[in-house]
Amino acid sequence: MRAARILLIVLVVLGGLFVAADRIAVSVAQDKAAERAQLTQGLSSKPDISIKGFPFLTQVASDKLDDVKITAHDIQAGTGAERLRIDSFTADLRGVNLSGDYQRAVADTADGSAFITYADLSAAAPPGVTVAYGGESKDGKGRVKVTGSVTMPLIGTVKRSVTSVISVEHGDTVRLHADAIPGADSIPGLDKLIREKIDFTRSLVGLPTGIKVQSVVTTPSGISVAVSGTNVVLAG
Repeated sequence: MRAARILLIVLVVLGGLFVAADRIAVSVAQDKAAERAQLTQGLSSKPDISIKGFPFLTQVASDKLDDVKITAHDIQAGTGAERLRIDSFTADLRGVNLSGDYQRAVADTADGSAFITYADLSAAAPPGVTVAYGGESKDGKGRVKVTGSVTMPLIGTVKRSVTSVISVEHGDTVRLHADAIPGADSIPGLDKLIREKIDFTRSLVGLPTGIKVQSVVTTPSGISVAVSGTNVVLAG
């Protein structure tokens, strides 16, 4: 009985040491992964990376992590005048394959969301155009309010505020399109001129490679973008 008790104590101690070593290893790996993701994805700050599953060390030995969650902020999508800031991005990556001495990490599948504020959407809009929450339509779908102005011969400056629909194009672009232009019937050419300013698209290129935009939902504080993908590059 004494020998069995000693063996049990030894096993408990060894188990505790293994758990401690495993948790230390995962903490270090999360920090290094965040640094690598920041570098390869061009992020302004380190993302928060959480490696799920236990034990971690056996996952590393197989060069594949079961589940990794990432949260990043202040992502710059697009280029030049059409640059759009993404306030936050979160994703759950499953089956993350490690290669290149752990310098590259690619997930089998991923899903998550991105959030864009109206202030950031306005900053990325054409000059003089602002975007705000437009409430819900009769069918319960969210709309945005887009305001812009144009200068017309013999009339001067004409300003219009419209409700627009936000939709997804090509898996990497959001599109704003006005339902109708108030007063367009009474002013020839107004519909075309106003739409040239307030109907616009913006690319969300800048999210991890492999991520595709699936849908958008408008909220009072901004637009929530649902994303998913396969062979998603976390780092590499």
